[in-house]
Amino acid sequence: MTPAIVATHVSKRIGPRLILRDIDLTVERGRFLTILGPNGAGKTTLLRILTGLLKPSSGRVLIDGRDLAEVPAEVRRQFGVISHHSYLYDALTARENLYFYGRLYDVPDLAARIDEVLAEVGLELFFNEPVRTFSRGMVQRLAIARAIIHRPSLLFLDEPYTGLDPQASETLSSVLNSLRGPDRAIVMITHQFDQGLAMADRVVVVVRGQIALDEAAADLTLDELNRRYRAAAGGTGDGAGAEEATR
Repeated sequence: MTPAIVATHVSKRIGPRLILRDIDLTVERGRFLTILGPNGAGKTTLLRILTGLLKPSSGRVLIDGRDLAEVPAEVRRQFGVISHHSYLYDALTARENLYFYGRLYDVPDLAARIDEVLAEVGLELFFNEPVRTFSRGMVQRLAIARAIIHRPSLLFLDEPYTGLDPQASETLSSVLNSLRGPDRAIVMITHQFDQGLAMADRVVVVVRGQIALDEAAADLTLDELNRRYRAAAGGTGDGAGAEEATR
């Protein structure tokens, strides 16, 4: 079966700075990939290249065997992206937000699909509440509903646990695990080693724009991951906190 995502010799230079250096990465459909790394390592830049928001300076990305730079808009519509911003409208209710995005994607049977995704993320009792009244955890769950309203086969998450308390983080992990399936590939950037390892099929560590570790999650304990991460990251920091603007 053709992999969902293949990045080959991907590098990215922004001005004089080389952000990514010769990245090779493959993500099979039905797999969950967790990407870890210190602040400024290039993780978010990599994610933006994988989703077509940035062009690599060299190398290429294939989606289902087709060059991302050449695929039609219909292929890109199979992407679901959750970033640092929710892209929700505070004055609108949960249902109104999902209706807006569902119309953008021409989702069939939209009313039924909205009910389905609200239940999937555990917000079915809050469908008529404005987003401005939501907790951070509820906003993040609604952002996931927004990202999956059109049933994407590729889901990309950039630091979904940021700002969540432990209970909200546990709920988010449950929601993300429910999104796994044989026809969907999921790529997640996180600083949360425990959640990231628990959900992943593979773990990649990016350090100074290069892949320093690429292992099956089943072959790693949390202690081993922490030890190997520290050895790979060296003096670049522990990875906690918000990333730099270039990431």
